[in-house]
Amino acid sequence: MMKRDMIVAGVMSGTSADGINVALVRMDSRVSSSRRASNNKFELLGHAEYSYSKRVRATVLGAMNASQASVADLARLNFLLGELYSDAVLATERRFRIKADLVGCHGQTLYHQGEAQLFLGRKVAATWQAGEAAIVTARVGVPVVSDFRPADIAAGGKGAPLVPFLDYMLFRDARVGRIVQNIGGIANLTAIPAGAAPSDVIAFDTGPGNMLIDAVTEKLFGKPFDRGGKIAASGKVLDNAVHAMLKLEFFRRKPPKTAGREEFGREFVLEFLRSSGRSPKQDIVATATALTSKSIADAVRRFVLKSSRSARKLGFQELILSGGGAKNRALVSMLTSELAPLGLRLRFSDEFGLPSEAKEAVAFAVLAYETWHRRPSNIPSATGAKGAAVLGKISYP
Repeated sequence: MMKRDMIVAGVMSGTSADGINVALVRMDSRVSSSRRASNNKFELLGHAEYSYSKRVRATVLGAMNASQASVADLARLNFLLGELYSDAVLATERRFRIKADLVGCHGQTLYHQGEAQLFLGRKVAATWQAGEAAIVTARVGVPVVSDFRPADIAAGGKGAPLVPFLDYMLFRDARVGRIVQNIGGIANLTAIPAGAAPSDVIAFDTGPGNMLIDAVTEKLFGKPFDRGGKIAASGKVLDNAVHAMLKLEFFRRKPPKTAGREEFGREFVLEFLRSSGRSPKQDIVATATALTSKSIADAVRRFVLKSSRSARKLGFQELILSGGGAKNRALVSMLTSELAPLGLRLRFSDEFGLPSEAKEAVAFAVLAYETWHRRPSNIPSATGAKGAAVLGKISYP
C-alpha cells in the first residue's frame, strides 16, 4: 500500500546552469476520485542551493544546444551530474536532519525541441535532461523519479512548461485571477483565471529570463551575473535594440510555446550584441534586462489579458514573481513599471510561503509524488498535449 504522507526531495538545475537547488517537501494528499491531486497539501521543510564549479558550469553550457559534441564526454557528464545531484540531496538531508522517502530529479536540460522537426525522414520532437537517475537512487537509497518531459511529448505536448501543476495547486483563487511569472534562465508564466479549473490554465515561455542578462554580463564584465541588477541600474536602455528583438518570430507566436538555449543561447546573444552596436557596456546590460521585462509584459498583454474586457472577466489582478530574476532589483523595478498600465499588482511567491529560489525544486518534488501515485501531472492546456499523462520514469534502489 502506497504511503499518502511522504517526504520528497525535489532537485532542479535550470538553463542558467549556475547550480543545483534541492527542496525537502512533506506531501499529504487527500486523493480525489478524479485521480487529480487538486487538493494536495505540502510543507516546505528545507531548501538549499549548491553552485556548480566553474569547470562543470562551462562544460554544461558548452553541451547545451551544441552543434558538435563528444559522445564520450556527454555520457560522462550524464553520470557526473548524477553524482552531483546525489551529493546535493545527501548534503541537504544532513543539513536539515531529514531523510527523504522519494526523490524527484528534473535533470539538466541539454537539448529541448518541443516542436516536431524532420529528422531522417520522420518528424520528431525531442528533449534530453542529463543526470543519471540510477546513480542518484544508488547513492541516496530511495526511489527516484526523473525524465519528466518525454511523457508529455509522447502525448502530443511540447514537454514544457511543467511547473503550472504546482502553480495551479498553490495560487488559484475563487475571486482573484493571478499570473505566476518565473524568471529563471528562461522566463515562463502560468495564467490562472479567478475560479479556474485546470483546463482554464494557460502557460508558456515568454522569452529569455536571466539567460541573456547573464551571458552579456559575463562577456562584457567577466562576472557570471549582474548581482542585484547593479550594472543594469547604472545604464540606459537602448529602446531601438529592444524593439528590434521583440519583432522576432518567437515573441509573436501564440501559445503553447516553449524555449531554451536553442532560441536564446549563443546565436541570440551574438545577434543581441550586434544590435546594441558600440554602446557603453552598462547600457547593453540594462538593455538585456529591459528585453526580459518588456517581453514578459508584452506576452501578458498579448496572450493573457488580450483586452481590458477579457481581463476584467477573468479577474486578473496580480502577477506573482519567483525565480532568480526576483533578486534583480533593476529587473523588478522595470517589470513593476511595465505592469502598472495593465492594472497588475506585483507580488512575490515568498508572500505565499514559497521562497522564490525554491519554487522549481518544490515543483519537481510535487510532480514526483504524483508519478509515484500513478497520477497525471501535466496540464494539457499549458503544454498542448492531447491528454493527461503520468510524467517521469522511476528508478528503484
